[in-house]
Amino acid sequence: MKKIIAIANDHVGIELKSCVIEHLKKKEFQVIDLGTNSTERTDYPQYGVLVANEVTTGKADLGILICGTGVGISLAANKVHGVRAVVCSDPYTAQLSKQHNDTNILAFGARVIGSEVAKMIIDCWLEARFEGGRHLTRVEQISAIENN
Repeated sequence: MKKIIAIANDHVGIELKSCVIEHLKKKEFQVIDLGTNSTERTDYPQYGVLVANEVTTGKADLGILICGTGVGISLAANKVHGVRAVVCSDPYTAQLSKQHNDTNILAFGARVIGSEVAKMIIDCWLEARFEGGRHLTRVEQISAIENN
């Protein structure tokens, strides 16, 4: 069973999102596109929360977010209980974020990376598996912070 990936962006990430969606569909992932599809200026926090809610309610297995740097949209997503969003500009960080932190949302910046690097980051992130063990203890500690 292929995973469902929710994706959203602000006005800066429209072009990169199109490339990412095409890449994911070629890999036979189901994609939920939550916008925006307009170049008119928009605020990224609302899109970060949309994807976070899809992931935490189980409507999507994972999420991808795109804004200018990936930072703002990931900060918004990380405010939703149960989200572990990571901003990545390289494949190695993406891989380790999944292996060690069990990240469930990937974010990057359309002003920081190009489409080919984005594809490499996504592939490394999707292929990586959470290792558990000592890393599980740390993820549980992060979750405990949310519950305070």
